[in-house]
Amino acid sequence: MTSPDRGGSRAGTTRSTVGVVAFIVALHLLGWGVLLVAVVPAGIPLGAGDGTALVTLGVGLAAYTLGLRHAFDADHIAAIDNTTRRLSERGRPANTVGFWFSLGHSTIVLVLCVLLTFGVTAISTSLADDASALHAWTGVIGPTVSGVFLLVIAAVNIASLRARARPEASDARASGGPVLRLLGPFERAVDRPSRMYGVGLLFGLGFDTATEIGLLALAGASTLAAVPWWAALTLPILFAAGMSAFDTAQGAVMRRAYAWQPASAGADGGGIRSRSVGIAYGIGMTVLSVVAAILIAVVQLSDVLVANLGFGDPFAWIAAIGIDDLGLVLTALLLATWAAVLIATRRTRPVPV
Repeated sequence: MTSPDRGGSRAGTTRSTVGVVAFIVALHLLGWGVLLVAVVPAGIPLGAGDGTALVTLGVGLAAYTLGLRHAFDADHIAAIDNTTRRLSERGRPANTVGFWFSLGHSTIVLVLCVLLTFGVTAISTSLADDASALHAWTGVIGPTVSGVFLLVIAAVNIASLRARARPEASDARASGGPVLRLLGPFERAVDRPSRMYGVGLLFGLGFDTATEIGLLALAGASTLAAVPWWAALTLPILFAAGMSAFDTAQGAVMRRAYAWQPASAGADGGGIRSRSVGIAYGIGMTVLSVVAAILIAVVQLSDVLVANLGFGDPFAWIAAIGIDDLGLVLTALLLATWAAVLIATRRTRPVPV
């Protein structure tokens, strides 16, 4: 029988998930609805377009696609995946980690677009100038926060993995040992999915990726064309809709992957949990995500050191490593690992006679 506490927890998680899905649907309805019902019929020229229906739809689709692509940035995938794993292992709700992260990230983009839309010339000038103080500060803050966060959460997951792999260890080690005690403030700061909003907010300060620059360029062009503010703001809303949908889906899928335990058949033909397969599966998934997080963090921090403090090799060599498409590769590897173990374990089940 399910305990009242656990039942209440599940009900709360379900309500939270339904609320998140409803919010994402509302973003899509708002963005595409305003574009199709008000902007296109009025011939408003978004993104320096000529106002024709086909071009305006193309600009809206471009903003949405930029959001989709941004959801697969390597630092997004690593942050969401590693946080989901940590919360899942502790038995905490983790289905909406990706949503809250993307919501925080989208807030920065939306604020910048609002400032551009209402003609804050200092912002548009700073965005256009790669040597501006705004670019200099955000080029340090965003990647540094991202890199440090990824290293810290990777350390938490490594310590936790070691504790799980050695169940015979003492209570001090089983609880995570000195590493987890040292990182206690971080554990308390990000102990639920909604706390990822602040993390996404800080990640968003480094708006130097091609996707964000593309979106801001579209918004800036719309501002120069003197379009109505409500029409220009459909672009960041579409961007946020695309990014939140895929970041949320990625987090939910990885929550499912970490919660799943493979099963194999025993001598009696029944469904008996295979401890060895389960441990190997958990270790494989975790090692892959932790290694990716460390790689991404080291590349980002090396780039900050080279670009702002003039460090040379080996930091310059590390900073030159391309990670633009690593998020797509990481997502594919994580899903492939899950699928491979699922197929392999199902093949071990006996065929009914």
